[in-house]
Amino acid sequence: MKRTIRVGLVGCGVVGTGILRLLHDNAETIEGRLGARLEVVAIAARSADRARDPIVPADKLCFDPFAVAEREDVEIVLEVMGGVDQAGEVVRRALESGKHVITANKALIAERGDVLIPLAEERGLDLYFEAAVAGGIPIIRMLREALAADRILSLRGILNGTSNYILTRMQRDGLGFDEALRLAQEAGYAEADPTLDISGGDARHKLAILATLAFGARVDPNDIPMQGIEDITSLDCRFAKRFGFVIRPLAIAKPTEAGALSLRVHPALVPAGSVLAGVSGALNAVAIEGAMLGPAMITGLGAGALPTAMSMVSDLVDVCRNLLAGAHGRVPSRAFRSQPSQRSVDDAGALLSRYYLRFSVKDRPGVLARIAGVLGAFDVSIEQMVQEGGSSDGPAQVVILTHIARESEMLSALSEVDRLSHVVAPTMLLRIEDL
Repeated sequence: MKRTIRVGLVGCGVVGTGILRLLHDNAETIEGRLGARLEVVAIAARSADRARDPIVPADKLCFDPFAVAEREDVEIVLEVMGGVDQAGEVVRRALESGKHVITANKALIAERGDVLIPLAEERGLDLYFEAAVAGGIPIIRMLREALAADRILSLRGILNGTSNYILTRMQRDGLGFDEALRLAQEAGYAEADPTLDISGGDARHKLAILATLAFGARVDPNDIPMQGIEDITSLDCRFAKRFGFVIRPLAIAKPTEAGALSLRVHPALVPAGSVLAGVSGALNAVAIEGAMLGPAMITGLGAGALPTAMSMVSDLVDVCRNLLAGAHGRVPSRAFRSQPSQRSVDDAGALLSRYYLRFSVKDRPGVLARIAGVLGAFDVSIEQMVQEGGSSDGPAQVVILTHIARESEMLSALSEVDRLSHVVAPTMLLRIEDL
């Protein structure tokens, strides 16, 4: 008789319902791969008033996540409730009750992983979180297992599908930011409050997790500098195209020669022919450079009920295999057996980069010379420059691409430029990533 493994689900929103759908529709395939049956015996939902998909069994519903986390017959807890404080307490109590845990909660792992992962290790339990980064893309499994023999030199990714969708619509269709955001919300890619996505906060949590896995370092997401996409205009998209670039929301991690980590989240101009430029719409992608492997990239849907559910259930199958083999902790949650190192995050001002600068100025004689003079005084050298508009049309738009400059010098220069009497709006700065 086949073994039955009992599962508790905490959270029954879009992703939780997707998990139940996948477990139901693919039950035969999963059982064939696993050699055991999976049974969801308890489901914790937030509210009794919400209309639910018929796939959700009413007789298994409760409204106390801790009851599911501590239920005696539950062996594995799936956490998709979101948030940090209550979810963190649910996961902690599940682990203390001897349950293996699988979560899609990026904020929880990024902010509380230093507590929860050691707790799982001490108890001989698995804590898996593939779905926390890039939805259905198995990037965590790739870093923990497929690249276990290599040394990661750099990691660049598009980790937020909402921002990528917005920028794609702005570039492809000439839309303004507000219109592209509205379409993203109508398509289900953006929340009613999209702040976490468009500010870069979502990608920052994900990058903190990936940096820990790639470099064995303890990373506080609050140490990662970030820039959102909300100030980008259709003008910037048009100028980027004119210079042979597209704008993509990037998350970047790589070690410095001094042993620190250079981590950053921001939109950037990337060459139109590069692989990341081709990742459009709501797609996510992660490009990795390995010392032995060289460059590799993985791409796919980074959000949505079924891609995220697929990653959750793939982790569930892995944890069940460990359970059946008595091999928990076979693959370290953080990819390294050793404790994470205390590597510092490099000062953002130390970055050496090329830059895209857009100035809104009064169309007056000598304005360009004054801007160029300020830039030159801070060792910022101009590579290309164009001007559009001006006179009766309103402010002129002056766009400059620079040679490589140090970010601290660039920011000091722009602070001075923005105080010039003929500059009528703060300068738009975007970095250029020559992939």
